[in-house]
Amino acid sequence: MILTDKRILEEIEKGTIIIEPFKHECLGTNSYDVHLGKYLATYKDRVLDAKAHNQIEHFEIPKDGYILQPGTLYLGVTLEYTETHHHVPFLEGKSSTGRLGIDIHATAGKGDVGFCNTWTLEISCAQPVKVYAGMPIGQLIYFMVEGKIENLYNTKQNAKYNNKTTRPVESMMWKNNF
Repeated sequence: MILTDKRILEEIEKGTIIIEPFKHECLGTNSYDVHLGKYLATYKDRVLDAKAHNQIEHFEIPKDGYILQPGTLYLGVTLEYTETHHHVPFLEGKSSTGRLGIDIHATAGKGDVGFCNTWTLEISCAQPVKVYAGMPIGQLIYFMVEGKIENLYNTKQNAKYNNKTTRPVESMMWKNNF
């Protein structure tokens, strides 16, 4: 079951959903619009290794925008910091973003109950497209959870993305044992 706008507001009032900054005009019928933060990152190496700590280079999006190029994975970040304590958050691209040929996540659209951070975006594009800090980039949808939760993400010992950040975070796959 997806939360409606009124239910999202109720959960914000209760403190089970936190969105900072919160703007009422970004609240949709059953979602909340999030915006591209001012930082992007790219991997330093063209060939990535799932067992290695692949390094990234951060850069700030210029005021007059930045042109994304096909064939490059960009890591972006949401302007909004969120906390979700009793629901499963899903991040999806906005239709307007998709119609520009921009994908905002490769596979990681679902958050965990207890996720407290900005969202790192896995951005790719179909053709060159100029993006701007602060532009609408996606929408958060909240699902109800049935049953008690044993391990909230923000209390898990092995959670890899708990450090609060305003910059995109590279893959931490290398921390897994395989």
